[in-house]
Amino acid sequence: LGGYPVCRDIAMTGELTLTGNVLPIGGLREKTLAAYNAGVSRVIIPQDNEGDLDDIDPVVREKLKFIPVRRADEVLKTALCRK
Repeated sequence: LGGYPVCRDIAMTGELTLTGNVLPIGGLREKTLAAYNAGVSRVIIPQDNEGDLDDIDPVVREKLKFIPVRRADEVLKTALCRK
């Protein structure tokens, strides 16, 4: 998007509406475990799922940085690598 690549150390789970809102998801525990196993260090999650972080394995929770977002513009600011 705009010639900027997506950072290699980041993953995102969630859904975006056509108006740019980030919707909450299910299965956060499983999705973050998969990101951890894939070597990701940062995960963008819907802000409405912050309460689900307690369900994540403590080892995974310690190793990943969780970035809660509400809007698509926050996702882009975080996910795109700008030099």
